[in-house]
Amino acid sequence: MQLDQLQTALDISPFHRWLGLQAKQIHEDGIELCVPWREEMVSNPAIQSTHGGILASIIDLSGLFAIIACGGSVITTADLHVDYHKAATPGDLFVESKITKIGRRSSTANTRLFNGDRKLLASGRGLYLA
Repeated sequence: MQLDQLQTALDISPFHRWLGLQAKQIHEDGIELCVPWREEMVSNPAIQSTHGGILASIIDLSGLFAIIACGGSVITTADLHVDYHKAATPGDLFVESKITKIGRRSSTANTRLFNGDRKLLASGRGLYLA
């Protein structure tokens, strides 16, 4: 898959378009995305932190699209584990998803989500059924 094809695939979903997902790189074992910060993502106005559900969604869909971009097949997410390391305050989010395994029936990917200073905000692992 080429970068423009990944961007087209990301743009199909209204939720992905709302997030403003930007495909940045495709590697042989994963992808990199950027997610522009937007005020509607805030769950705690006192510190302007992004809602954990938004971060989990980004981790989930990034792992899924890493598998697809690298030739795997995905129907649905079977399991998702997310660890939150630091509050995601205003600023673009940078995502790196790496494939752990592409299988006939299931695939796994590990994802890390950073702020602009490359501080780890959240990480996760997804299991996806083919």
